Amino acid sequence: MFALYENRENEFELYHKRSKHVPPHLHGAIEMIYVTNGTLEVGIRQDLFHMEKGDFALVFPDVIHHYQVFSTEKCTATYLLVNPIMSGSYHSLLQQKLPKNPVIPHDKLHPDIIYAMEHLEPTESGATADMVHQAFLMIILSRALPQLDLMDRSDLQDDDLIYRTVRYIAEHFTENISLTSMAEDLYVSPYTLSRVFSNTFHRNFNRYLNESRLQYACTLLSQTDQTITEICMNTGFESQRTFNRVFQDIYHMSPRDYRKRAENELAN
Repeated sequence: MFALYENRENEFELYHKRSKHVPPHLHGAIEMIYVTNGTLEVGIRQDLFHMEKGDFALVFPDVIHHYQVFSTEKCTATYLLVNPIMSGSYHSLLQQKLPKNPVIPHDKLHPDIIYAMEHLEPTESGATADMVHQAFLMIILSRALPQLDLMDRSDLQDDDLIYRTVRYIAEHFTENISLTSMAEDLYVSPYTLSRVFSNTFHRNFNRYLNESRLQYACTLLSQTDQTITEICMNTGFESQRTFNRVFQDIYHMSPRDYRKRAENELAN
């Protein structure tokens, strides 16, 4: 099952891809984003940070984050995810600190970071490749961390409900849930839970739930031969009409068209 709490097993993952809306999630990896075209909004816990072409962001491990694309122009970026065990002497700092703002604008970005993000190869493997990957990571961290204003991590007590919210949606998004039923299960009032969605995730409950379902649907559309009707039912939508409408509202195309585009991209 798709989950918004990600347990990533690979030590090194690199993607050059088009940016899109990604609902709030967290994982144990260090995540780096280098915008190559357009603009991108990166959300960290309750804050939203703007990124433009050439900007770089460093997301620390186990931090709730999400992405939003507001611009109509095509936005692409390089996404690098690395297991913290590869961070060497920076490991403790990454576990104990957080940046107040994770974004380094392009005019303040060290050229070594640009070189590393542009020359890392995702297809390389083996012991030599692992050493090269770690060397590039150390260069990126050594140049990026001094540029960030770091603060101590909280004890997460204030964020406990936020984390429980993310985990609950991840575990139940295919089920018939509502704001009221979720609030009851989390032992909070619907008003309190509604404020978590609006203040932290910058969307209401229904939008968050639909985005979570649709992200899973996109995975099924591009990676399985399930019918659209089956995908609709397996992602928690009450009807195919609702599924098609919500998909069109968020992705500006039908599920069928999305599948065709994914097949064409794979063929090319």
